[in-house]
Amino acid sequence: MANSLTRFWGQGSLQKHVVQTGLRGFSSQQNPEVEEEEEFRVLSLRTVKQQFQKRREVKKDPVTPPRSNRMAVDQDWTAAWPGPRSFHPASVPLPLRQGFTERGAAAPSKFANAELMKIPNFLHLTPPAIRQQCEALKKFCTPWPKGLETEAKWQRHFPVEVITTDYLQALPTIRNPEARRVTVSLKLSDLKFDAHARDKFLRLVGDRYDKDTDILTFVTDRCPLRKQNYDYALYLLTACYHESFVTEPWEATKSEADMEVYLFGRNKSKLSAEEILNWNAAEGAPKVEPSPSYGQSVEQLINEGENEYNLTKYKEEVKKMLNIASQ
Repeated sequence: MANSLTRFWGQGSLQKHVVQTGLRGFSSQQNPEVEEEEEFRVLSLRTVKQQFQKRREVKKDPVTPPRSNRMAVDQDWTAAWPGPRSFHPASVPLPLRQGFTERGAAAPSKFANAELMKIPNFLHLTPPAIRQQCEALKKFCTPWPKGLETEAKWQRHFPVEVITTDYLQALPTIRNPEARRVTVSLKLSDLKFDAHARDKFLRLVGDRYDKDTDILTFVTDRCPLRKQNYDYALYLLTACYHESFVTEPWEATKSEADMEVYLFGRNKSKLSAEEILNWNAAEGAPKVEPSPSYGQSVEQLINEGENEYNLTKYKEEVKKMLNIASQ
């Protein structure tokens, strides 16, 4: 009997404890020793109550008027706007307006106007500023050389023209791949050739020669540096020039059918003209040859084709050669 009462009271106290602990009752299956839940206590290290301070009042300085209202009439503009910069309305004493508005309304003023800041301005390149910069650069300049007053004179002394380009860009590297390109040009008439060398030189350079302007142009960009491309362009010009004077052994065996152009001196027409001029001549008399102008007119007529100018010139040369009076 006593054992039954003891077991009953034990079960009753256990059920009461599980109800009181709430959700923590499930832990009694793992841990037989169930601890009572205690309230979380906050550790406070301050013994004095926190005193709240009043927020400070921020005093703002009064807004000064725009600088443009205080500028004098004789203001040095190079001091106000010395270099390129974005538009600043307080520094420009001009009533500028820009922007789209409704019909009949005035365009927005310069204050708080984003349109004026979008476009580049040239307020730093006014005539007084340019004049002042030119005066500062004069001490670094040298007088113009004598004898080069006209374009014809300096082209005669400096026939080779070199063109390069520098680029300004906002990139991590200052090198632009197009800056290495070098263009070297000169007139073909400034080079000394004979008939064979000129023909061979034109075949070597190909389409780099412009027949209409008589200008030869070399463009080099295969080397990484500009100086290397410049040296390479001069090397091409020098190599082609000296190679044009070289006569290969097989060139002496070229026949009349192998010639690219008509040459009066190597053609049968020269022999025909000599036979006409020396017909019925006495034996031992000096041989008469056609004039160089006649040969040039024949070459021009055949190489360039028949036109009014070539036919008229050929007609006049034939009359001179045969002593026929023009009517």
